[in-house]
Amino acid sequence: MQAPIFIYYQLDNYYQNHRRYVKSRSDKQLWNKASESDTSNCSPEDKTKGNAPIVPCGLIAWSLFNDTYKFSMNNKDLTVNKKNIAWSSDRGSKFGPNVYPKNFQSGELIGGGKLDESIPLSEQEDLIVWMRTAALPTFRKLYGKIETDLEANNEIEIVIQNNYNTYEFGGKKNLVLSTTTWIGGKNPFLGMAYLVVGGLSLFCAIGFILLYVIKPRLNCTFSPCLAMWTMTHMPPQHMWQAMLMWHLEGQKCYYGSYGVKIANLLEIHPTCLGTEIQGS
Repeated sequence: MQAPIFIYYQLDNYYQNHRRYVKSRSDKQLWNKASESDTSNCSPEDKTKGNAPIVPCGLIAWSLFNDTYKFSMNNKDLTVNKKNIAWSSDRGSKFGPNVYPKNFQSGELIGGGKLDESIPLSEQEDLIVWMRTAALPTFRKLYGKIETDLEANNEIEIVIQNNYNTYEFGGKKNLVLSTTTWIGGKNPFLGMAYLVVGGLSLFCAIGFILLYVIKPRLNCTFSPCLAMWTMTHMPPQHMWQAMLMWHLEGQKCYYGSYGVKIANLLEIHPTCLGTEIQGS
């Protein structure tokens, strides 16, 4: 495996996309120090028992993943680079450089993750990665990068500090080492989704083609006859039901109005004189 080698932690059966969970944060507080009291969406992790605001507030920050990993190869430590693991757009526009953790994990319920109160939120990249919520119950989040090439016969020892409790909700944790290509990392879900959607689209296209060949639509033209009758005879509450498309076939003038009979049509418009009227 050629460097950089990306380290991901994977969680299963964890619904970060739950509506109440996703809303439990304060974007204003994360970006602006003057808005640290803006915790209206963060209950129950909004304030301490002494009514002091929690920064960052909300359930997303409170549930911060806190397992740690230590890597070594051939009895030598492997350095894990945790810089630039979060999206640059998140670091630069969502988490303020002058906003620092305050009263974190000091609410009624104590979570697992800890934050260094001397480091601004814009540099707390583990938090930034975690707070970009996942759309599916099985997801991976970037933990760090190994910037050393790994050969085929190398033995890697990993010491895992198992802090994050997934047993309570029946979840699972996995550790993934991966590399990327110029088109990104491996994602089998997208491939399967594209195949399923493409197959359904092809099936529908073939079905519509066969329907068109076997039973083509009749050529219809707009008729002023039915339009004039509709304007003068049909009750207003039923006017929307009228079909203003007529099909002229030979000397027969077809109409359709959801059961409404057209009376004295021959007297409405001279172009219908001499035609035989038949309801569709």
